[in-house]
Amino acid sequence: MAGVPFLCVSQCHAQQFRRCLQSNGALDLRSSFLKDSDETVLLPILPSCLPQLDLLTLTTTVDSDDTYEIVWSLSHLQSKTKSRRMSGNKLEKILQEVLESHGERWTEELRGDNCFSLPLWRKMGHLLLSLIFLWSALAKGLGAKRLAKMSRISSDGFRSPVVTVLLGEHSRISLIINFLYEFDITQCIGNITEKLWVAEFDCRGETVVGLYAGGITDWSDRCTVHRGDNRQLQLCDVADRVNLGLIPRTAGRLLNRTTGGILHIYQNVSVPNIALIGDDSQRTSGKITDREAWQVWADDNRTASLLKDITGARWRTSNQHVEHVKSYAPHVHHVVLDLECRPS
Repeated sequence: MAGVPFLCVSQCHAQQFRRCLQSNGALDLRSSFLKDSDETVLLPILPSCLPQLDLLTLTTTVDSDDTYEIVWSLSHLQSKTKSRRMSGNKLEKILQEVLESHGERWTEELRGDNCFSLPLWRKMGHLLLSLIFLWSALAKGLGAKRLAKMSRISSDGFRSPVVTVLLGEHSRISLIINFLYEFDITQCIGNITEKLWVAEFDCRGETVVGLYAGGITDWSDRCTVHRGDNRQLQLCDVADRVNLGLIPRTAGRLLNRTTGGILHIYQNVSVPNIALIGDDSQRTSGKITDREAWQVWADDNRTASLLKDITGARWRTSNQHVEHVKSYAPHVHHVVLDLECRPS
């Protein structure tokens, strides 16, 4: 059959199907996921894996009653590299036109300056009207109404974002990922991958604690907001699930001491170019993949000992899943570990 195979799935189950396909080696990682007009998503499948793909088993694994199908398409195929290149070319063309309109030349050096850090941009920045013209031209070319620049996350203990609004009347944004999110980009960091992952949790009948929840005023009928520093939280022995960020001791106090529960632990994991493999007497150098580095970090967690220190009882832990959230820096990935913790 002509074309490229895609699995057409409902948007609400897209991430679950993506995980299943990827774990089976059937997901085409070179191509982009595509959102269709009828609230469905197209997941690209490797043609060589299609004969072995069992849709019935797949839908059972995801635990969904919806109907899914394989569709073939030529027009929808677009590689991630090509998509990024097209976006980059469009941005480059806009910048080139802006510079030329002000008597400046586009150079190869400017092509590699993704942060507008070269002296030429500072020179233009002294001319306020030129700078406004630049941001307006970029927004118009990219189909945006507002622009903002994000700098490095501040080291103030709260990981506060450092964001400057370049164009637009305000910094509040709204987006829909299963339900409506509204937040101020100068006050908090939005991450689509993380939101989709959290939306997959089956929390029916559970007590869930989010240690970095912010002010959830619209959910007051279902949630209790404890304002302040979560390290000072007086709750303990209540949670079936804790989304904890970087404070495991607080999360350990919260876990139900009779039944245990799930901890979602976030961390930045560095991926070295070379790893030492073997025992002390016979070590050899070898490359380590990103996922292997994540797994080494996950396997090295000492949560069971921490829980014993907190509760005085023995615990057993089991790594359920490691999810990539985002790239934090070159060779550094922000990942989250789903860790099952049960009293022995």
